[in-house]
Amino acid sequence: MDVMGDKATLFETGRFVQPSGEEATPDESRDETADAVETGEAVEEMRLRLAAEAGDAEAMSVLGAMLLRRGDLDGAEPHLRAATGEGDRAAANNLGVLLHQRGYPDDAAGWWRVAAVAGSAAAAHALGRHCRECGDEPAAEYWLRQAAEQGHALGAYALADLLEHRADPGAEQWMRAAAERGHREAAYRLARALDHKEFDEHQEYLEGEERKEYKEHKTGVGRAGRGGPLADGGARGRGHDNGVIVRAEAEQWYRQAAARGHRRAALHLGTILEKRGELKEAGRWYLTSAKDGEARAACALGFLLRDAGDTENAAIWWLRAAQDGDGNAANALGALHAERGQTQTAERWYRAAMDAGDDNGAYNLALLCAEQGRTAQAEQWYRRAAYAGHREAANALAILLLQGGDTAGAEPWFSKAAEAGSVDAAFNLGILFAGRGEDGVALRWYERAAAAGHTEAALQVGIARLRDGDEQEAERHLRCSAGGGSAEAAYRLAAVLDARRPPQPAHELGETVHEKTECEEWYERAATQGHRRAQVRVGMLAAARGDVVEAARWYRTAAEAGSRNGAFNLGLLLVREGSEPEAAVWWTRAADAGHGRAALRLALVYARRGELAEGQRWADRAVSLGPREVAERAARLRDALREELSA
Repeated sequence: MDVMGDKATLFETGRFVQPSGEEATPDESRDETADAVETGEAVEEMRLRLAAEAGDAEAMSVLGAMLLRRGDLDGAEPHLRAATGEGDRAAANNLGVLLHQRGYPDDAAGWWRVAAVAGSAAAAHALGRHCRECGDEPAAEYWLRQAAEQGHALGAYALADLLEHRADPGAEQWMRAAAERGHREAAYRLARALDHKEFDEHQEYLEGEERKEYKEHKTGVGRAGRGGPLADGGARGRGHDNGVIVRAEAEQWYRQAAARGHRRAALHLGTILEKRGELKEAGRWYLTSAKDGEARAACALGFLLRDAGDTENAAIWWLRAAQDGDGNAANALGALHAERGQTQTAERWYRAAMDAGDDNGAYNLALLCAEQGRTAQAEQWYRRAAYAGHREAANALAILLLQGGDTAGAEPWFSKAAEAGSVDAAFNLGILFAGRGEDGVALRWYERAAAAGHTEAALQVGIARLRDGDEQEAERHLRCSAGGGSAEAAYRLAAVLDARRPPQPAHELGETVHEKTECEEWYERAATQGHRRAQVRVGMLAAARGDVVEAARWYRTAAEAGSRNGAFNLGLLLVREGSEPEAAVWWTRAADAGHGRAALRLALVYARRGELAEGQRWADRAVSLGPREVAERAARLRDALREELSA
């Protein structure tokens, strides 16, 4: 409760000043300052006692307040009662404080009422809090409003807290008033309210836009759900501007509360600054909050240091946070020790994270067991995390069961994980249903995963749309997948675009043309990612435009990676360049891999060389490999060679 009265001492008025010209050491200076304060207080107390004995009501009130602050309740009470009898409202308030400290709340409330009626804002605040503690909310609101309207910061905060508890929209006004008067908890709570308000408005806006644009699709899955494109550019701009204003105001109040020593405000301010990329200042606020005992700030500071490459100091702060019960920090320590190969220590910290209520501890422990081949224990910990709602643990458990042949047991866990927002689980369900031949159900799960940005799922949707003849929708999904890094999607997209190209004029080998189409660019992207068919196709396009060196490079790359078409085409190119022996080497590799045309070419090479038996052997191989026209030509060649051998 508030103590009223004149808090000034003679020392604070500047009457006692060290004489000029006398210098003291720092220690001497501190001692002399303390002595001066004590001397000043003693002199002031003596003056007040003399004035009180002479009947000065104000002196009685101030003396009582001085003794009350000192904790001398027995000495303060008679002076406060005497001043109260003279009608001093500050004495009545302080007498209430004294009685409350003695354990007489009802008697205290009586004196607070006297002071509050006389206009004491502090007494009105104390009386309002007492009424609320007693369950009399109407009276509490009345007296707290009296205090707040007189500019009392604590009264404004207590009124705001009461109104907020009742979901009264007027709470924000009084919370703001308290914050503006320097109340740090009010500033923090106002910032939190603005944060929630901005989030709710953003969600409501996105949901409205999604209903307009995507009635049939869910457009966001996961921790940071993403909405689809927004049609109304003006509305989007207004929503964005309002959000920026609200966020800026929230930051301002976080900063004010943090500057006044509010550790959670310092944590939130650090988070805002980190997201904005202002890492140095974020680190300072995290450090301030962590030093004040905020475990989450210590954990966040650890991650900031780790990202900067300072794992040693990161571990120190994680350790401090973990010892204070922060599960995230315990997980981070577990991961750090696991990276160093210290699996026993890692396991200990993962268990500590579980004990702190962090489901990630069980999930990470399961991953550790799985890496060590301890499958039964991995399943046990995956199950624990999955039952607690950890979606990635549910997905991992399903994969483990699937690998063990338990398809029936895997499916419900995939479904649970997917419904909880796991994109990987949705994709895995697509694979599961596709394996059963339920293509329609598989496609729905692929579409769900693709809508959340899953690259391979988008590829599968693109393939399905191509199969259905919907080339436009197929192209859209293939572009998404190719843009996400899928070599197969890049190749298939290139093939779609390639089929639309008008015929290109032929070029002589060696005549270089540098213009490349979009489809060739996609082929090259897939080729550089190691896609063998794309490499062959890039070689063919290079040969078609006359760039024999580029064509040979890509054919050779594909052939060395095991592409039989690459080996065959490289052989053709080498023959044109006059290198038939080397061409035969590559055709042999292609034919051994099942390439019928390569086998036919080898049969012709050996026939020309006069090695009829070898030619007949390769002709037989070409007949068996096909395709049909190759098999027919090879059969005629084989028969001719047989006749010649028997002649």
